[in-house]
Amino acid sequence: MIPTNSSYYYGPQGEAPLSRTGYVFLAIVMALFTGPAILLNSTVIIVTLMHKKLRQPLNYALVNMAVADLGTAMTGGVLSVINNAEGSFSLGRTGCVMEGFAVSLFGITSLCTVALIALERMFVVCKPLGQISFQKKHAVGGITLSWFWSLTWNLPPLFGWGRYELEGVGTSCAPDWHNTDPHNVSYILAYFAVCFAVPFAIIVASYAKLMWTLPSAVKAWMACVEGGAVAKGEMKVASMVVLMVLTFLISWMPYASLAMFVVSNPDVKINPLVGTVPVYLAKSSTVYNPIIYIYLNKQFRKYAVPFLLCGREPWVDEEESEAVTVVEAARVSPS
Repeated sequence: MIPTNSSYYYGPQGEAPLSRTGYVFLAIVMALFTGPAILLNSTVIIVTLMHKKLRQPLNYALVNMAVADLGTAMTGGVLSVINNAEGSFSLGRTGCVMEGFAVSLFGITSLCTVALIALERMFVVCKPLGQISFQKKHAVGGITLSWFWSLTWNLPPLFGWGRYELEGVGTSCAPDWHNTDPHNVSYILAYFAVCFAVPFAIIVASYAKLMWTLPSAVKAWMACVEGGAVAKGEMKVASMVVLMVLTFLISWMPYASLAMFVVSNPDVKINPLVGTVPVYLAKSSTVYNPIIYIYLNKQFRKYAVPFLLCGREPWVDEEESEAVTVVEAARVSPS
């Protein structure tokens, strides 16, 4: 069953926007992102449940992002693979609405969590409220708010304000950016403002403050802590979060920009394939974050890498090898 605006996805003679080969190619691309995303985000969640040492305020937010990204991969990613393999959206109108709702719910929750992490870094580094620290209760409160905020703004299309429709080449669903009905446009504008612009503003403001404060904060840490161990640790965490924010924005900005362009120019004709690229770029974000914080977060790396490699710890092996090399070099070097 094709939703009501199917003419946007099919040509005047009823031809599909992509060839069979094109759909298969998209299915393969999505599978290459979706498989690792499911594996890596599941790993982050499982190792956190297994090890109490990982249950720190920042890690609560990282796990929440893993849950949201896993949800996106399991709904939008898996269904995109199946639908592209079949060459059409085969789940009917109800399936389209449920997929659009689920992917939007998880996606906005993930974006709100990025904003929460940015706030956490600002509070830890800049201390705008003095010595008040970011604690477990703050992380849990922020996580709860991220889900509530996303749910609040993704429910209206289920009750008539806005709607979920096919997008791109017609194998996935999302809020209907193309419908020019004032009732729908009002929802899209409100949705964009509170679900993208507000979290984005929080991220920008937090990192502007962070980048302004970081040099002086590092000097203070270096002066107070022998060897600058704390400073180095905070710098690494700040670098990790900056990278997460950048990858998220690179993934989602084209999608949000295209959506707003279509809303503000309702008569414009966007090639379905052009409309699909930002969609798949946004969905690919689910695999980047776990790679970043497994690689850059020493706590996660310590437990996640052995979990993925069945007990082997390559970083430990490398460190031991380097230590042996240094010892041997010291033995043979002239005094």
